[in-house]
Amino acid sequence: MFTFRGDAHKVYLKLKKTPVEKRSMDYMAELAEIEEIRNLYRSIDSTTLKLIFYRIIKEKNGSGIIPILVSSIPWFLFLFSNKIQDILTRNGSILWIIFGVLYIITITVSVVLHFHEKAWAAIHIEVIQDILEERNDE
Repeated sequence: MFTFRGDAHKVYLKLKKTPVEKRSMDYMAELAEIEEIRNLYRSIDSTTLKLIFYRIIKEKNGSGIIPILVSSIPWFLFLFSNKIQDILTRNGSILWIIFGVLYIITITVSVVLHFHEKAWAAIHIEVIQDILEERNDE
């Protein structure tokens, strides 16, 4: 099923189509994967879990290499624009098209990967916070 609404809506649609008796981790890979993460973190002591939590927060809040590349590559190309234009227009416009397509694909894939990783970091943060809160309540 294809939708632009994101993973939350995809899970909702899948749950809606799934019979009530099969709405568990055993039948839904999306839920099983998060349960695996939760079980792993539950097996770790609280001190180590806090250190892991801090590391994931650092990763989530760090700007990362992908946004730096996305913003710096155009400036780098601008610096050498005359030289690049000479090279790319030497054999006609086909090199410009190839370069443009490769550049747009690279930037798009990089941005998608960056936000995908940030989303997974957010899941890990929530799971760890829940586990630490459960342990504090006990």
